[in-house]
Amino acid sequence: MPPMLSHIESWIFDLDNTLYPASARLFDQIDVKMGDYIARLLDVDRTEAHRIQKHFFHTHGTTLSGLMEAHGVEPGHFLDYVHDIDLEVIDEDRALVEAIGALPGRKFVFTNGDEPYARRVLDKLGLAESFEAVHDIHACDYVPKPQVSGYESMCRTFDIQPDRALFVEDMARNLKPAKAMGMVTVWVNNGSESGSHDADSAYIDYEIAAVTPWLSDLVEVA
Repeated sequence: MPPMLSHIESWIFDLDNTLYPASARLFDQIDVKMGDYIARLLDVDRTEAHRIQKHFFHTHGTTLSGLMEAHGVEPGHFLDYVHDIDLEVIDEDRALVEAIGALPGRKFVFTNGDEPYARRVLDKLGLAESFEAVHDIHACDYVPKPQVSGYESMCRTFDIQPDRALFVEDMARNLKPAKAMGMVTVWVNNGSESGSHDADSAYIDYEIAAVTPWLSDLVEVA
């Protein structure tokens, strides 16, 4: 590894709009499903459902967290519904598979989604065997990033030393707790929704446009 990253033992990656490009618009499908769910749950039209959805996203970190607090929504039912989407818009990424495989140390996925959905996406990308574990919203007791408790529980569960870890994420605000814990942080600035919200160079070590070329260059240097 380049000298500034030679201490990294654990490589942690967000999932959506990070391990696949935001241009795939996969999350757009989830967005529609969340709107449908809210419209039926609260008997409102799609415009109002969208407003509620985005309000919860911005104030609670995830739409699910807001729905649980305000309306007692059962998380498993919600997650099963919104993640029932078509993954054909993403393809296997052999360059990414090879680059992650060449990284020294342990590899993890840390997502505000759930593990069954994450495993489907990883399988479609060719990454089914690339990660030691997925730390998902269930493991975080439904408290989403950027709340620090999820980061702490991940490090505790998998015996990750934060000062020897690197975290890659498309939502800049989710890097702040990681940096405070001592992790090296990488922001994937690819235009994903609200990705630049609260972006601050004080907690962003590296800014990249896409994971695959960055990692490919990194392991080529090694």
